[in-house]
Amino acid sequence: MKRNLTIREKIPSAFHMEMLNSVDLFEMSIAELQSHLSRGSFTSEDFVNFCFERIRRTDTLLDAVMQRNLDAVEIAAALDKERQEGKVRSQLHGIPILVNDNIATKDKMQTTCGSWALLGSTVPRDAFIVSQLRRAGAIIIGYANMTEGASTRSTEYSDGYSARRGQVRNPYDLSQSLSGSSGGSAAAVAANLVPLAIGTDTDGSIAGPAQITGLVCIKPTPGLTSRMGPIPITETMDTVGVLAKTVADAVIGLNAMVGEDPDDPLTMCSKDLRHEDYSKFIKNKDALKGAKFGLPMKHCWDSVPDDQRAVVDTLFSHLEAEGAKIIEVDYPCAEGRIGSDGEWNWELGTPAQSEFTSIRTETNNGVNAYLSELENTEMKDSKDLLEYHQRNTGTEVGDAGDLHAIPTGQDTFEKIAAHKDVKDQDYHDALEYTRKQTRENGIDAALRYDPEKTIQLDALILCDRRLVGQQLAAQAGYPTITLPVGQDRNGMPVGITLQQTAWREEDLIKWASAIEDARLQAMGPRPVPTYRNNLAKNIPIDKLNMGQSCEAKVGDVGTSDLEERFP
Repeated sequence: MKRNLTIREKIPSAFHMEMLNSVDLFEMSIAELQSHLSRGSFTSEDFVNFCFERIRRTDTLLDAVMQRNLDAVEIAAALDKERQEGKVRSQLHGIPILVNDNIATKDKMQTTCGSWALLGSTVPRDAFIVSQLRRAGAIIIGYANMTEGASTRSTEYSDGYSARRGQVRNPYDLSQSLSGSSGGSAAAVAANLVPLAIGTDTDGSIAGPAQITGLVCIKPTPGLTSRMGPIPITETMDTVGVLAKTVADAVIGLNAMVGEDPDDPLTMCSKDLRHEDYSKFIKNKDALKGAKFGLPMKHCWDSVPDDQRAVVDTLFSHLEAEGAKIIEVDYPCAEGRIGSDGEWNWELGTPAQSEFTSIRTETNNGVNAYLSELENTEMKDSKDLLEYHQRNTGTEVGDAGDLHAIPTGQDTFEKIAAHKDVKDQDYHDALEYTRKQTRENGIDAALRYDPEKTIQLDALILCDRRLVGQQLAAQAGYPTITLPVGQDRNGMPVGITLQQTAWREEDLIKWASAIEDARLQAMGPRPVPTYRNNLAKNIPIDKLNMGQSCEAKVGDVGTSDLEERFP
């Protein structure tokens, strides 16, 4: 993999990556790491200890890691022994990774979704995707910090803030937003704390952070990866995806997680729709010849700030040079499903039209079912969580104004907990409406859009920092892939998102890898973090949805300053 090594002179020394046995791991791909492990340049035990030391040195400022796995070194040693005996389980064998703090692991870590309320509770089993990752030889070295409650707590909140760990910081500018609840996983990969991380997504929670941290994100169709084990929000939209620096690395993570889970009927239904190895769909830029991509305009491209648009236009010119076509399209549902300001809003529309109508029922049911299986906790249902938050204001949020990070209190969760558990007519009406609008009157229609009905588009392509395209895909239950393109005028990453219909991950991987190769050849590697405003402690963090980065509020820390304060 071509690596962006020249930028390191701009990185404060406290964030520099040390060598591991004289090997430079900065921005290294999983394939390159496996090559070094196979040659004996270092062991997985060495690698885990290296990651722990990097976390110790840098995460005092980033707050990306919630908790370390105390068994990780022992697990690494066992996997090293397997390698010495000639057994390599997969491309993830002996590779350290992080998972979100809302994904159950039956080990010494505490699954809390960022809340003190669940500290000490015991989960009954590993999440299915955790079992799959362990089977593939991945080493889960810890939990990533995340937005507490996976963004279900409040109407207004600071993305990436949890009571248990505090505010996740964006490695590109520590005063700025991570733009989604899986921000700790994204920050950790972007900052080279781990090569890969696993996040959860209901409505943009991994794609948003990927957009703003220069990463690749695969958000699969719900049911391609099991939904059993992560603390649930919605059965119809929840999915588990992967964050990495390249499409190839992300595919390695996806391959490890895919499989049939007897406890998740959707994974059983997808048996004939999934593939054992998605890496066979990876292509180079030659595949772009004759490709046709739809560019949604209304409330999408026409709302993209000029500096982001310029970056993506440059990419488009390179794609067209390779023989691809960019065709202007619209989602017919744009007026009704996207706010006129082009902003993400899950309560948009009347109760019979709003995705929140179905979400609040599914969230209440899911949270109560999850809590009912926990041991060693007084939290038995959503009302127990509400009461805990009220009793512990100052560390948790109860009422509006209790915490600056969550100014409207737990107003969203109060609506969820107060809602009846039954799937009544309102629930079914809202679910049917949102699916119809986002599928046949949304993404499906845009993909087949052509006045002469002679063009079938290969994918939709969006510059989607506001996440409106992600919101449509989430409501539809469709997959997306996000990948980095460049940087805006403030040095913040700019990404694109590709959309297709359900179970078409192979198409998205094909086009994302071809676009990645074209970008690499014409525009260079992904932009890497330089840790601007690296003493920032502002809460709430500044929103980047409009693409406007604020001016520096604090000075960057000098080399000796950080090393003295955080030895």
